[in-house]
Amino acid sequence: MSDLIDELDARILDLIQEDASLSVADLAERVGLSPSPCWRRIKRLEDLGVIKKRVTVLDADKLGLGFEVYVSVKLSLPSRTNLEAFEACLTNWPEVVACATVTGHEDYMLRVMTSDMHAYDDFLRDKLLASDLVSGVESRIVMRTVRSTTAVPIRLTLKPDSKDTPKLVAREGGR
Repeated sequence: MSDLIDELDARILDLIQEDASLSVADLAERVGLSPSPCWRRIKRLEDLGVIKKRVTVLDADKLGLGFEVYVSVKLSLPSRTNLEAFEACLTNWPEVVACATVTGHEDYMLRVMTSDMHAYDDFLRDKLLASDLVSGVESRIVMRTVRSTTAVPIRLTLKPDSKDTPKLVAREGGR
């Protein structure tokens, strides 16, 4: 386990990652504490920066923003100045919901959400490719999301217990 958290902290974090609207009283009851010590633990985790913020997860499809694309971006010249300039551009592009620097031939991987293919094409032409900083992009359109979570896998900080580790088993008949 991480030096920052113990088993009780991990249980609290698991619960609030699943439902950030739980009251301190509800959390305390579920982890077997009284509200005051539970609140102190949460406050400590916030002060340590373990808990960054509490958010509400929205359904992009229901909001008409279900067209999702992963975009590899290659900069024309990956200098520190160009990296910083490109990253500054991203803050003005609401379509980009995630960005990471990556290893390999590309410099960045973006996660882009728009309403449809036409809106993505507009984003690509009017913003991404309009930048002199960008020398190439490769788009991968999401056909279906198989798994998506915002939860950090806290349990990976625990020592593995072989009897509780799930096993992958192939089913007969392929899929």
